[in-house]
Amino acid sequence: MAVNELIRFIEKSPSAFHAADALCAMLDGAGYERLQESQKWALQPGKGYYVTRNRSSVIAFTLPESGFGPFQMCASHSDSPTFKIKENAELEVRGKYVQLDVERYGGLILNTWMDRPLSVAGRVLVKTDKGIETRLVKVDRDLLVIPNVAIHMNREVNNGYKYNPAVDTMPLFGAADAKGSFKKIIADTAGANVDDIAGADLYLYNRMPGTIWGASNEFVSCGRLDDLECAFTSMKAFLGAKPGSHINLCAVFDNEEVGSTTKQGAHSSFLSDVTRRIALSLGAGEEAYLAALTSSFMLSADNAHATHPNHPEFSDPINQVYMNEGIVVKFNANQKYTTDGVSEAVFHRVLSEAGVPCQHYANRSDIAGGGTLGNISGSHVSINTLDIGLAQLAMHSSYETAGVKDVQYMIDGIRAFYETDITCLGDGDYALKKV
Repeated sequence: MAVNELIRFIEKSPSAFHAADALCAMLDGAGYERLQESQKWALQPGKGYYVTRNRSSVIAFTLPESGFGPFQMCASHSDSPTFKIKENAELEVRGKYVQLDVERYGGLILNTWMDRPLSVAGRVLVKTDKGIETRLVKVDRDLLVIPNVAIHMNREVNNGYKYNPAVDTMPLFGAADAKGSFKKIIADTAGANVDDIAGADLYLYNRMPGTIWGASNEFVSCGRLDDLECAFTSMKAFLGAKPGSHINLCAVFDNEEVGSTTKQGAHSSFLSDVTRRIALSLGAGEEAYLAALTSSFMLSADNAHATHPNHPEFSDPINQVYMNEGIVVKFNANQKYTTDGVSEAVFHRVLSEAGVPCQHYANRSDIAGGGTLGNISGSHVSINTLDIGLAQLAMHSSYETAGVKDVQYMIDGIRAFYETDITCLGDGDYALKKV
C-alpha cells in the first residue's frame, strides 16, 4: 500500500535535508538527471531533470518531446515544526545533568514533544582538503527526552499550563559525565573529527515509528505528516505521470513553517530561476515564457485540518473535511489559500474525470487559519494556483494523524492533473485535454 511507502519515506526524513535527499533518491531511481545551479544547463526535450538548493529544497521537471510549453506544477514543503539546536548546545544543571539548548522552529505544540524518545538529525559542514563538504547526520538511537514536571509539583498542568520554551522544553541529554560529548557524537555520526566540523544545522526529531491503526486500520499516525505526506504523494504522482505537451514540475520548498523568506523557500527566486532557465535552455524568449505562464497551473499541497472528534465546534458549520474522504480543496476570502473559481473549476474537472473524491475546507469565520506557500510562491511566479491538502488531526504535533485511503487519493489526483494539458484560450477560458 502507498501508506506503507509513506511511512518508510518519513522514517528516512528526520529533517528537511533528509527529506530532500530521499526525494532525490526517488528521482535518481527513475533516471532523472541532476543539475547544478552553478553550471550551464543543456536541456533536451523528452528528458527529466532536477535541481536542489541548500540541500533542503528540490525542483524536478519533465520536458515535453517538442518545444516549450506551459508549466503544470505541484508545490509542497520539506520542513516541519521542531526544535533547532543552538550553536553552543550543552547546558549543565547543578553539576548533575547535561541538557541541550534548543529554540523553537515553527509553530509546534510544545507538550507533544515531552516524555517520548527523541534524537538529533540535520547536516554538518566538514572541512576537507578541498574546502567544505556537506554531510547529513542522523543519530539513529534514542538520545534525548524532554521530561514533564510531575503533577505533584505542578498541580496546574491539566488546567491550561503555559510552557516556557526557555525552561520547560530543554531536552535532557545525559548525566554530568556527558559534558563535552555532544559534538563528539555528531562528529562520529558524520564520519569526521570534532575539529573538522565547521558548521551545523541540527534539529530534534521524534523517534516514535509510524503506525497504522483503527478498527479497520483506517488511520495512520506518524511524525512530520505535515507536510511530508504531500511531498511524498506529489513526487509519486509526478514520477508516475504520462508526459503531455506541457512541462510537469514538482517543487518541494524548505522553511514554509517559518515564513518561506529564505534563499530556498517559496518566497525566494528558486522557482522563478528554474522556470526561466528552462525557457532559456529550450530557446524560448521572454514573451514566450510569459505567454506560457498564462496557461500554467500550480497545486499548492499542504495538509488541512480535519474536523476534530472532540471539538467539532472549531470547524466551519458546513465546509468541514474528514479523513479518508478525499483531497481537500482549501478556500480563504483573504487569500491565505489561493483557490479561486477558475482554479477550483479546472481541478474539479480533472478529479471528476479521474474518479477521485474531493471535499472543501474553509476556516470557521471567527478563527484565523494558517497560510501556506501558494500565495507566497505566486508573488514570484504569477500563475493560477489552487490550495489542496489531506485532512489530518493534531497538525503541528510531534505525532500527527491522517487517513490511510487519502494517500492513494492524493497520488491519483495529482497524477491526473499532471496528465491533463490545460490551455488558456483567453482570459478566463480554458481547454482541458487528457494526454
